[in-house]
Amino acid sequence: MKHPFRALRRAFIALAALAVGATICSTSFAQNDPNVPQRQNLAALQQTAEQFLKSQTSGLPGSVNIEVDPVDQRLNLAACVEPQAFMPNGARLWGKTTIGVKCVAPSPWTIYLRASVQVISDYLVAAVPLVQGQTISITDVTRVRGDMSSLPNGVITEEAQAVGRVAAMSVRAGTPLRVDSVRNQRVVQQGQPVRVVSNGPGFQISTEARALTNANEGQMAQARTPAGQVVSGIAKAGGILEINY
Repeated sequence: MKHPFRALRRAFIALAALAVGATICSTSFAQNDPNVPQRQNLAALQQTAEQFLKSQTSGLPGSVNIEVDPVDQRLNLAACVEPQAFMPNGARLWGKTTIGVKCVAPSPWTIYLRASVQVISDYLVAAVPLVQGQTISITDVTRVRGDMSSLPNGVITEEAQAVGRVAAMSVRAGTPLRVDSVRNQRVVQQGQPVRVVSNGPGFQISTEARALTNANEGQMAQARTPAGQVVSGIAKAGGILEINY
């Protein structure tokens, strides 16, 4: 005679197996049922943000290191056909920043992820103290290498951006040079004689004139010709106003 407890044990195991099988079948059916809302893969959103930052920083000098914080696993988002990453208004492309990821269809939602973008590159600093109005020479600047994400925007990375230009403000030695800390040299002075060169398809006309305004190289300046005509052109070195048609 079989022990009653053994029979009960076998019956319990059989019922448990049936319950597990029913749960698996139910889960599989729910995943394949188009009427059951699918949930978003959160790890894919982190990858979307990383790929976006890589594409946005591909043109930056030096080496770029990108880290995006994982998505909060407590989020329960509807599956998105094509998640789109974007830079929120006011966010920086490097340093400690924030990346947005949004879904348009089928269920709109938006999340924000914290990220860190480190840019290691060469940049220019003043090798000696610079005085406002001083023309910058190659010996006045030097290259250093560091994390540009910790520096202000507009730091100069090439000598051609500074050498031959004028210090727009006094700068201490060792200070990173920024685009707004230098300016082009003044090449046209109000009242000086200038040469107006007009260029067009198949012709070039040159005439003498007198400058009516001051201008740095590349800026617009006005001059008056001997006939009394006021013309505007781009100031070039050597007291030239260039007009292109």
